[in-house]
Amino acid sequence: MSHPFQDLSPDRLMSALESKDIWPTGEPFALNSYENRVFMLRDEQGQRWVAKFYRPDRWSDALIQEEHDFLQELAAEDIPVAAPWRDDAAQSLHRYQEFRFALFPFIPGQAPELDQPDHLFALGQLLGRLHAVSAREHFQHRPTLALEAGVREAGERVLASGRMSAQQARAYRSVVHRIADTLARYKPTLIRCHGDCHLGNVLGREDAFTLVDFDDCLMAPAIQDVWMLLPTSDQQSWQAQLSEVSEGYEESRAFPFEELALIEPLRAYRLVRHSAWLISRWDDPAFPQAFPWVADQHYWDAHIRQLESQVLQLEEPRWLAGP
Repeated sequence: MSHPFQDLSPDRLMSALESKDIWPTGEPFALNSYENRVFMLRDEQGQRWVAKFYRPDRWSDALIQEEHDFLQELAAEDIPVAAPWRDDAAQSLHRYQEFRFALFPFIPGQAPELDQPDHLFALGQLLGRLHAVSAREHFQHRPTLALEAGVREAGERVLASGRMSAQQARAYRSVVHRIADTLARYKPTLIRCHGDCHLGNVLGREDAFTLVDFDDCLMAPAIQDVWMLLPTSDQQSWQAQLSEVSEGYEESRAFPFEELALIEPLRAYRLVRHSAWLISRWDDPAFPQAFPWVADQHYWDAHIRQLESQVLQLEEPRWLAGP
């Protein structure tokens, strides 16, 4: 089966890096990534790098470059992010044959521990500083998060795949339409956001953290970069964690408490979009290998039940709080 990365052989990978005078001391180590192909390497000077090879035909050059320029803007403001390396011609997006790639500094460390108040406060500080800068301008090329339209498009993509039985398709269509109809009433204020801000994309030690992987940065409500970081085990813990995050955040800008009502709509959006993403990437052999349950009818039964449960959360949100 053909797929976008079938020609990214180890030899071609090494040749691409060497074309930028980056000389690995051994074969690069593949990191856990599905959308792109990402590798960690050490060069002859002992410096560690992360090389990202972009999925062909996903983002345009302008979209990728805007991500890179955003990262450079943040780095210039001393906000800890992994900004791409630029060559002597000040280029951060590189080409080797049919592949586009970028080189980033390797960021050591671990994710914040959410039972540590100092970590939560530092996380809030980081996000507040990020949004204080990102709110100054708008993206011109990157996507815009559109709740209703995004859910409808993703739902149609899943239905068109033919992976569900007729009965499942009827139930799925009904629940996705209910979600989309509910999301239609939300018209949030949008700023430039990381977009995929979960704990795996925050790395550091003690109370100093760096944001990595802005591959999904987009125009979105500020709360998009907050809600995935806080677990939903119980409301008391959630409120305590939110208190620490918001206190750190407000050192740079007002925390968007008015956007807490968007958390369940954003969760619904992500649930629908995630299954559509898996379907759209099924021709890449990495996906059936990593997500074999998608081919099982039981997965779709469980997914439909999850979406039906989420409809209830849209009607009665769990995690509403004020300042």
